[in-house]
Amino acid sequence: MRNRSLPGSSGRVRPMRLLGDPTLHAPCEEVTDFGPALARLVEDMFASMYAARGVGLAANQIGVDRRVFVYDCPDDEDVRHLGHVVNPRLVAVDGDLVRGPEGCLSLPGIEAGTPRHDEAVVEGVTVDGEPCRISGTGFFARCLQHECDHLDGGLYVDHLTGLRRRRALRAAAKAPWAAGRA
Repeated sequence: MRNRSLPGSSGRVRPMRLLGDPTLHAPCEEVTDFGPALARLVEDMFASMYAARGVGLAANQIGVDRRVFVYDCPDDEDVRHLGHVVNPRLVAVDGDLVRGPEGCLSLPGIEAGTPRHDEAVVEGVTVDGEPCRISGTGFFARCLQHECDHLDGGLYVDHLTGLRRRRALRAAAKAPWAAGRA
């Protein structure tokens, strides 16, 4: 029997910020307050990620300018990785550079072949301030790199060039969620 509730079960779903929102394009601030508000933020992030059917979510995607991300993501062997990282740093990437399909909750419905390393290591702390180190391969490594990019003010489309980039941005401009956006 489980003693803890599922991540996000006590959180509230917050609106997703979409491509063009300034919050997505600026580096996030380090977390310095490890109190109840941070725990609530992580719960809200899990709830928001699950509601949007994502595998990872950075705080700025729900409009919070803090270095935090959550994930519930499989690797290429279908092993589930579930957790969060506060003040993460991408400390290592290795392995082959693989161009694979990548999407984003801030560009819903748009996917593009994006180059990412096949192995990644992130270090940070938990909501309690305890050090943590997360290693990932395959799809999970892609997720770790993707979420760290968000916290630095980047999006996966920033890794695209040429025709791939033009197609993704054109699709974003024509997407139903882009109506009325600058």
